[in-house]
Amino acid sequence: MHNFGGMQNEIYNAGTQGILPDYPVDFATLERRAHEALGPMMTNYVAGGCGDEHTQDTNASAFHHWGMVPRMMVDCTERDLSINLFGMDLPTPLFMAPVGVNGEATQDRHGDMAAARASAMTGVPFCVSTLGNDPLEDVFKETGDTPAFFQLYTPRNSELTTSLIKRAEASGAKAIVVTLDTWLTGWRPRDLNASNFPQLRGKVMQNYFTDPVFRSLLEKPPEEDPKAAIMLFAAIFGQVLTWEDVAWFKSVTDLPIVLKGICHPEDVRKAIDHGADAIYCSNHGGRQANGGIATIDLLPDVVAAADDTPVLFDSGIRSGSDAVKALALGATAVGVGRPYTYGLAIGAAEGAAWVLRSILAEADLLMAVNGYPTLADVREAGALRTG
Repeated sequence: MHNFGGMQNEIYNAGTQGILPDYPVDFATLERRAHEALGPMMTNYVAGGCGDEHTQDTNASAFHHWGMVPRMMVDCTERDLSINLFGMDLPTPLFMAPVGVNGEATQDRHGDMAAARASAMTGVPFCVSTLGNDPLEDVFKETGDTPAFFQLYTPRNSELTTSLIKRAEASGAKAIVVTLDTWLTGWRPRDLNASNFPQLRGKVMQNYFTDPVFRSLLEKPPEEDPKAAIMLFAAIFGQVLTWEDVAWFKSVTDLPIVLKGICHPEDVRKAIDHGADAIYCSNHGGRQANGGIATIDLLPDVVAAADDTPVLFDSGIRSGSDAVKALALGATAVGVGRPYTYGLAIGAAEGAAWVLRSILAEADLLMAVNGYPTLADVREAGALRTG
């Protein structure tokens, strides 16, 4: 078992020698420093949401009306945060949610590689996005012995879709995470006011530009005619998916198929009936549709409908206590998105790893103080709605 909470002793002991942390451990300071490092255009894209951003903001604030009840006189000198997912024993319940502009988050514009290295440093699995500044094959190599998943934006070309899946499979992906809510982009005022859509500027396109099927559809390779390649991407991005498509995905690969964006219990049941191997409860961090309900408030009903099927969760996680609450409400694994991307912005791989370690440390210490030595104890205790 890992002593994640020991991170605070490292910090305090370093302080006795006059050494302060290079990176913050709280989200507010992390966010402020990251926005300074990213600059206005990237900040708008990473931090922005759909519409007036009410759903995005509520995703995070809704955790405040869920609370844990502490239990005393329990031996919590050791805590076990490990989980089993897709038959793998993992040391933590966290994973790095896919963020499509990770590649642009670091100063060298190789943020995907830095995120993969942070995964290797922490043992937190990385969900590699279809959108990246480096080919997925190179990114997966950097995750080392830590398992990684592949997030798929399904193109309107089945051969290209198959190629992307097979490339991920050959690179060692342990699951295919199919995003359901982004066959087109939602109304994002920050990006619209800046007239900025990174992909149309040729950013985070390397998984397309290096794909043999994609290249075969072009008269000239992307490096010779990038504009034509971008226009092809725009023309084939975003296949509308229906339940019948699950069988097609399962015919292409033996990897677990995870459906990302499921928030309604009936959709959970349909997903399982059609062969989904896991449910991913998410509203895309509030970036795709405004006016929705905070995902943490939808999680209990999703978990109940899923029965024994694993439920991955993201949207609004900002701290270790947020992660523990999601686990208490039944999530199998919890995705961290913006926080680790902010870590990339201020410190590349080391910054992202620091953020992940901070979240794990807070979660570990919360479990210790509240009398929950294992995640089974967390789930048995549950979380109570306080407002």
